[in-house]
Order: sequence, then structure tokens, then C-alpha cells
Amino acid sequence: MRIHVLQLIVGDKLISDSYNMVGLHLLSSGTVVDAGDILMLNRHNVEYVDIHPRGNEAINVLEEPTVRQANSTQLHSFNDAITGIKDLFAAVENGESIQNELIESAFNPMIESFQEEKDVVSLLLSLNSKDDYTYQHSVQVGMLSYYIAKWMNKSEKEALHIGKAGYLHDIGKSKIHSDILHKPAKLTNDEYNEIQKHTIYGYEIIKKSLNDNTLALVALEHHERMDGTGYPLRKKSTEIHSYSRIISVADVYSAMICNRVYQEKRDLLIVLKELHRMSFGQLDPKITQVFIRNMIPNFIGKKVSLSDGRVGTIVMTNPSDFFRPLINIDNQFLDLSQLCDVEITKIAI
Repeated sequence: MRIHVLQLIVGDKLISDSYNMVGLHLLSSGTVVDAGDILMLNRHNVEYVDIHPRGNEAINVLEEPTVRQANSTQLHSFNDAITGIKDLFAAVENGESIQNELIESAFNPMIESFQEEKDVVSLLLSLNSKDDYTYQHSVQVGMLSYYIAKWMNKSEKEALHIGKAGYLHDIGKSKIHSDILHKPAKLTNDEYNEIQKHTIYGYEIIKKSLNDNTLALVALEHHERMDGTGYPLRKKSTEIHSYSRIISVADVYSAMICNRVYQEKRDLLIVLKELHRMSFGQLDPKITQVFIRNMIPNFIGKKVSLSDGRVGTIVMTNPSDFFRPLINIDNQFLDLSQLCDVEITKIAI
């Protein structure tokens, strides 16, 4: 039985070896695939595999959701990274420079604890902090930027640099008055113009403190858009640094999935759909597609709530429409691609 990789489900058994396009052996015949195997095949751009015909055993594997909690090491390093960014904000507010040693001592251990993590969706669902949105957002963007860089086959050194750029992208908000940052009502034009200045402040802070032009450019450009509708300089397309385009995708995704004083968080899968829409003009389409392509397999096995009140489990993605998968509800299968009036409203822990 030959199927597309995005139609694999946990419990499928390969009947032939799998190789990538340059001949690297990935999985052996007889492997019973798990979510990590599916993600790995996807990352290597394998399109089709041969599996044993499916029986009830593959379905039974997916009756319980596979979301797991982050382990104690990951939680500790995540919280340390939040403490680190808080300390950096405090340093700027006190008129001090930010120190590279503090950045790396907080950020690098977190990445080390996540390096072998295959299920990014479970991480995002289970890693939450009661701290200010700005701090948690900075850590999430750093983490997601690192993952995107690795999915784009960047070296470990470059991926860490890109992750650090994401971690520091909002450092300029340390110069914005908290009354504006945390205002629950709609901002006035003057307040919105002041918020936009965080990109310029961030550029100046990083240039002065670290003398790293690339990190500074990311702070300046992460709100620029491919069609020129962003700020502060209205840059377009390749005028925007490639790192800034990566951080923009991570920034938009994290902002949408987090609670903010003026915005309820939105569901992870729904936000991916919004990113897909934004890739037609605002966000770099290639980077956005890399992100979506690597996130989608993480949703296999996750419990979902539907707009009609039913609850089920994602058992198969739809290669022609990632956002309308096959759902298992009490051993009955619901193909959302055939039901335009039913939507996924929530991915559950």
C-alpha cells in the first residue's frame, strides 16, 4: 500500500526501506512509525512510502491523544530563559548594556533541552508561564526561530544565532512605558506610533551593547512585511534580512497563540491557517511553508474539539488541505475536507 507521507498515521508499518533524495537511509522495512518518524520523513522531503495494509491496530493506537507534558528539565530551562529575558529588560530600563554572557547562559541551555524534541505542538501546549506576555513571547519566538532554522537545514551554529535573534527581537519594548504595553483598550494613534518605535529602540540597544549588526537588524525588521506594508522602514521582499523573515513567522505565530491584554489566544492549528493566508503577500512564503509543513505532523494523534460540539482525534492529515484532516470519533471517521460547515475549534491538552 503506497501512500503520501502526510497520510501516515502512528502505528503504520513500513514494508520497504525509506531513503531521502540523496540516498540517506532513514527508516528500515518493518518499522512501526511513531509521530517522530513521520516528522523526520517529512523534514527529509520524502513524499511516498510503502506500508502494510491497515487493520484495526493502527486505529487503536490513536484512541488516546498523544500530547505530553514537557519534562522537568525543559520546564526548568524554559523558566530560566524567561528569567533571563526579564533580567535583560531590567538592565536596559536601568540604563545598562545587555551582556552576551547573560543571553547565552539563559537561552542556550533551553535550546539544548529541546534539541531532541520532535513534538513542538506538545511543547507549545504544555509550556506556559504566568509571567508577562512580553517575556514568554520572547522565549517562544527564540525557540520557534531555532526550530525553523533547523528545518531549513541551517547549521547548529547558525540556528543558535537565529534563535538568539528571536529571543532578543522585542528587547526595544523595554523602552516603552508599561501603561502602553499593557493597555487593554485600543491604542491611540500616538500610542501606536510609540509601540512601533520598539523596533528602532531594539536596533540601537543591540548595536550599542553587542555590536552584532545581524541581531540588531532583526530587532529593527521583524515587523517588516514582504509586500511593504510593515514598519518601521516599509522594506519589501529581499530588502528584509533573511533572519528577520524567519523571526517574523515565529513572531506572528507566537503572538496569535498567546493570551494578551487586548486579545484572546487562538488555537494552534487555526493560527497555522492564518499564517498560510499571510504567506500570500506579507510573510515569506517559503519560510512559512517550511514552518507549516513541519508543524502539521505534530497534530496527528491530538484530541480536537469541533464546531458542532463533537470531540475526536486527528488520525490523518489531508495533503491537499492541511487544515481539514481525518478525525476519529468513537471509531467513526470524519473527513473534514468533505464537511465545509464543520471546523476544528480547539486542540486539547
